[in-house]
Amino acid sequence: MISNIGDYKLSGFKRLIFIINPNAGVHKKEGVFTGIVNMFFDYGYTTTVLFTRKAGDATEFVEKFATSSVDLIVCMGGDGTLNETLRGVNNVKWRKPFGYIPAGSTNDYASSLGLPTDPIEAAKRIMTGKVRSLDLGMFNDSLFVYTACVGLFTNTSYETPQKVKNIIGHLAYVLEGMKDMTQFKPVYVKIDTGEQVLEDNYIYVGICNTYSLGGVMKLDDSAIDLGDGAYELLAISMPRDIFQTTNIITALLTQKYETCNLIHFSKITHCEIYYPRPGDWSLDGERGKGKEKNVFDIIPDAVNFLC
Repeated sequence: MISNIGDYKLSGFKRLIFIINPNAGVHKKEGVFTGIVNMFFDYGYTTTVLFTRKAGDATEFVEKFATSSVDLIVCMGGDGTLNETLRGVNNVKWRKPFGYIPAGSTNDYASSLGLPTDPIEAAKRIMTGKVRSLDLGMFNDSLFVYTACVGLFTNTSYETPQKVKNIIGHLAYVLEGMKDMTQFKPVYVKIDTGEQVLEDNYIYVGICNTYSLGGVMKLDDSAIDLGDGAYELLAISMPRDIFQTTNIITALLTQKYETCNLIHFSKITHCEIYYPRPGDWSLDGERGKGKEKNVFDIIPDAVNFLC
């Protein structure tokens, strides 16, 4: 839906498309949308406001309205909204600047970029920040921004009801994940990176481009560059006893993965993951369909991110 806020371009002003997910936790803050649009106007932008109503809307909006007269695309919502919007950005090969105002429950990618959690401050960062060229990933035929994963805790984000996320935020993921721990069974997986082949019973396999996962697991930010043309592969094997479990937890907490032989952590640009139990993966916190053979490839320098 297009609002009546700035659906035209004033002389001397630039054009901005603002895509908003009104269900993503910030709608309870009265006046926040108007405050952001007023800030954009103060920095010389007329704004077309588009509210999503269903899955896929953000992608469709970019594909339909990101014409040559548009100077900037901004989206506001959680990880799912960011994913959908960047899917459209990739589809139309948008090379102009892009901005993001995080408004979800955890916002892993926004945290990795150091974006403000306050929506007005995040909007100001877009207006005053610098462009940074960042990578995106493809998992089979689906684009993802910062994580494609399967295993323990990975279904938490898409199985936790949105209303619960809005009410208790990050705690919702922790509570849902605790239920997952009692039900998960390890799966024998083969991973071929082109340089090495890994095979084991894994409790977690993830391809990541972020400093944190679910706001719970922190990754070594000194080893990760969101625009280096590579993603990180993190695979955790099934522990056999409490001592191996403790070793895994200690290595993850200290980010010294090399001290635990049950953790594999490396940079990749391509890999094939053979998973005998085709089913749901998590792509940026949303449900994604996996296959027996899953292929990952990177899209380097895919988006010019204002941050």
